[in-house]
Amino acid sequence: MKLGDSYTVDQCQVMLGDALIEFEAGMRKCLAAPDAVPDKPYVAFLSLSYNIGTGAFCGSTVARRANAGDFRGACNAIPMWNRAGGQVVPGLINRRADEQRLCLEGTR
Repeated sequence: MKLGDSYTVDQCQVMLGDALIEFEAGMRKCLAAPDAVPDKPYVAFLSLSYNIGTGAFCGSTVARRANAGDFRGACNAIPMWNRAGGQVVPGLINRRADEQRLCLEGTR
């Protein structure tokens, strides 16, 4: 891909699916028991991992708390990732709030 390329909706969906598979594999490698993560937190963690990168996710408080079995604490750490270029970004605040909400729904 390069700047200026254009793709059909179907091509974009395939590329997104491929990227999610790649990010999920990376995310699973840094979770001590990925199959023990409840579904909604798992999806929220994947969304976060896709957005911040696997390396950042694996080194995050979110992953550390999840690995300790503290899924609620992991969910509550998601909003920490609200910056781009060192600046708080309103769009990231909203995205993280949605991820956190989904995540917490799965810890009840």
